[in-house]
Amino acid sequence: MVAIGYEEIVKAPKALLHDHLDGGLRPATVVELADAVGHPLPTTDAEELGRWFVAAADSGSLERYLETFAHTVAVMQTADALHRVAAECALDLAADGVVYAEVRFAPEQHLERDLHLDEVVEAVLAGFAEGSATAAAAGRPIRVGTLLTAMRHAARSHEIAELAVRHRDSGVVGFDIAGAEAGFPPTRHLDAFEYLQRENFHFTIHAGEAFGLPSIWQAIQWCGADRLGHGVRIVDDITTGATPVLGRLAAYVRDKRIPLELCPSSNVQTGAVRSIAEHPIGLLRDLRFRATVNTDNRLMSGTSMSREMALLVEAFGYGWAELQWFTINAMKSAFIPFDERLAIINEVIKPAYAKLLP
Repeated sequence: MVAIGYEEIVKAPKALLHDHLDGGLRPATVVELADAVGHPLPTTDAEELGRWFVAAADSGSLERYLETFAHTVAVMQTADALHRVAAECALDLAADGVVYAEVRFAPEQHLERDLHLDEVVEAVLAGFAEGSATAAAAGRPIRVGTLLTAMRHAARSHEIAELAVRHRDSGVVGFDIAGAEAGFPPTRHLDAFEYLQRENFHFTIHAGEAFGLPSIWQAIQWCGADRLGHGVRIVDDITTGATPVLGRLAAYVRDKRIPLELCPSSNVQTGAVRSIAEHPIGLLRDLRFRATVNTDNRLMSGTSMSREMALLVEAFGYGWAELQWFTINAMKSAFIPFDERLAIINEVIKPAYAKLLP
């Protein structure tokens, strides 16, 4: 079988569930916005800055990885900046062949210049709308859904959950909590998750990335998460060998078809796994978990959906059938209505892959 080339992957439709807005800025945009507000950067050369972000994030530590966001968040404190970053995000994803994306951000981190939470959300939603419209006009249609994130070390999760529900008819499709896992279990935010469940609203939880099975168990069994942000440590409940044996939690996750928002390059950077070739995504796919492929933070990982797919092709010898499987998994797991998911699968994804499959 001839290996699939990167440029071919770019042209294929992809679906993305786990992408952080403040982790995907263009380096040149960071430089321009930082200059406008007087924020000091490690370098003002865009290419050098892009390399700095990747190197600084490539530490093997989730905490060190998260420190790089101080620079991106600092330049995202005005409505104009948020609008611009969101519009460029939609354009960049569309140019990479992404046809559906859920992009998340934490409104509470963008209030340093007197914006209110609703103004932050409105600016981002307007930016996504503009970028999507521009991409569609250029022949690269994309639909962007927004997830509002609460920071797990803070105490505003219920307020952010209410904010998400308030904007549910304007493009916000779900809720999330993020940040350092150790010491900040998801159960600290139980009131927010119970509120979301009463409102029939979707949510995912960062769990099973830097912290192990207890984080995943709490996210699902205590908090009721629809999906697991990362969830890579579910592999700790699988005994490998000639015939892998699933523990009770792993079996539950697989049997309930709980989607795993796996982010291969990011997991290597933060030390969750040692290499792409050793990433549990290969095992999880073989065992037919609801595995999806995601970028996490495109700037910090120097990556894109096409690059993540290409790395899996190289590491595991995947062909178009596997890439379509990951893509449809993601689309099935999206937080938009069922009929709208189905339309993208049947009218966009499957016809495109039918031309690529042998």
